Amino acid sequence: MNTSEVSKLLGVSSSTIQRWVKQLELPMAKNERGHYYFTDADIAQLKKIHEQLQNGTLLHEISPSRVKKNLRKGIIKIGDNDESLEKVWQKVNDLERTIHTKADSVTSYQILQHRREIEELQSQVSELTQQLRQLQEKITQSEIPTKIEKPIVYDATKVKRKRKNMISSLFGF
Repeated sequence: MNTSEVSKLLGVSSSTIQRWVKQLELPMAKNERGHYYFTDADIAQLKKIHEQLQNGTLLHEISPSRVKKNLRKGIIKIGDNDESLEKVWQKVNDLERTIHTKADSVTSYQILQHRREIEELQSQVSELTQQLRQLQEKITQSEIPTKIEKPIVYDATKVKRKRKNMISSLFGF
């Protein structure tokens, strides 16, 4: 049975069944997709847990029988795998070393680039400081008149007007 079928049988949610399995570390089998599938013995064990919880026992106080199941069966070849595993391990180590050296070189380049940018900014700041001092010296050296001797006045009397000839005034050109 799968998780949803067992949850319907016990009258709890699927996530409750999953929580019980995880928190109580129950050795349940999984299928190829990683989903739990329950045998009759597993269902009986879950029924006992459910009864204990309904009788007021807290989940962390429940100690189920911890029988470890052989979840996976297979044949391991000794000998050929050692050499191939060693080669794979060596390749992984080489790749890690390459990645670390590449990362170090990229970081060094970035640090040098930032250092150049900071030096350029410092030189610009010193140039601007020098220009500011020169402007302040010019201001203090120049005499700024305190009073304006002659006011600036716009003389409207000298406006030249364009004369229109008689024909253009008649026709409105």
